[in-house]
Amino acid sequence: MTQALFSTPQTRTIAVFGAYGHTGRFVVAELCKRGWTPILCGRDVDKLQTLGTSYPGLHTRVAGIEDPRSLDRAFSGAAAVINCAGPFLDTAAVLEAALRARIHYFDVAAEQGAVADVFQRFSTRAREAGIVVIPAMGFYGALGDLLATAAKADWTDVDEIQIAVALDSWLPTRGTRLTGQRNTAQRQVVANGRLEPLENSTQQRTWNFPAPFATQSVVALPFSEIITMSRHLQSPEIHAYMNLQPLEDVRNPETPSPKPADDSGRSAQVFLVDVVVRRGNQQRRAIARGRDIYAITAPIVVEAAIRVVDGQEERSGAFAPGEIFDARDFLVSLCPGHLQVEIS
Repeated sequence: MTQALFSTPQTRTIAVFGAYGHTGRFVVAELCKRGWTPILCGRDVDKLQTLGTSYPGLHTRVAGIEDPRSLDRAFSGAAAVINCAGPFLDTAAVLEAALRARIHYFDVAAEQGAVADVFQRFSTRAREAGIVVIPAMGFYGALGDLLATAAKADWTDVDEIQIAVALDSWLPTRGTRLTGQRNTAQRQVVANGRLEPLENSTQQRTWNFPAPFATQSVVALPFSEIITMSRHLQSPEIHAYMNLQPLEDVRNPETPSPKPADDSGRSAQVFLVDVVVRRGNQQRRAIARGRDIYAITAPIVVEAAIRVVDGQEERSGAFAPGEIFDARDFLVSLCPGHLQVEIS
């Protein structure tokens, strides 16, 4: 079995596939801010060249999922690749290229099917290649997983985990709309100790959110965090919810795409993720507040990539975020610049 080389990296270069996309741009900016060198990768040469004018000196490399050799060329010299190009149900070729190059792989998938596929198909191959593979390392997936893991703390098993997301609005990107069209599979939750199809996605309940949202109606809306958490958190029930306003926005074809509200490019969107973990009559809670669900994905996935490439995690294989990282330490590293976190 090939062992990963977890010493000081020879390169501080990370390929970003889909670099010119909405989330990809945030990832490129975050890598540069932290002193790392991104390789700008994607299939659209014009968009790559346009992005490259904002980052003189960075390599731009045209590559597409239908051309494996182009991906091999694009990732040459990188220590890892961050895949920002959804829908992720269609981009397994990026992970295949990472395996060939023996470089670490991260993505920001919200689709449950894509994340489950990574664990089912690539866990053994990643371990044999000596690399770390972490799917769903973004707002959807990682944030809920890390909060639940931090809240659980020393409890080895719990009776129930509930995640509730509140957004004051949701101006979807083109990628979000394409993913919604592509991702038609029935969503899953953990019920009765196993992954099961979500039976009723329209039934409303109330959730008492902390400020600034207060009590709101929510519906069940599980994303990739259900898949990641089911791997390593012992709970017979794991459920996720969202308030109604953002869903009305996303379902309206006239809702515009996000607009920058500051120099960083973040929108004015406000989010809150509220996680409740219960064991018997005891309850623990973890809360994260911030701005812009797309922008916050960048520091989350970049922090993960840097920790792995720097050799802070001496394992190889495919992992859930809360499975490989110290959840509380990881969350604290994002505060206060990107998140406000409370863990009780």
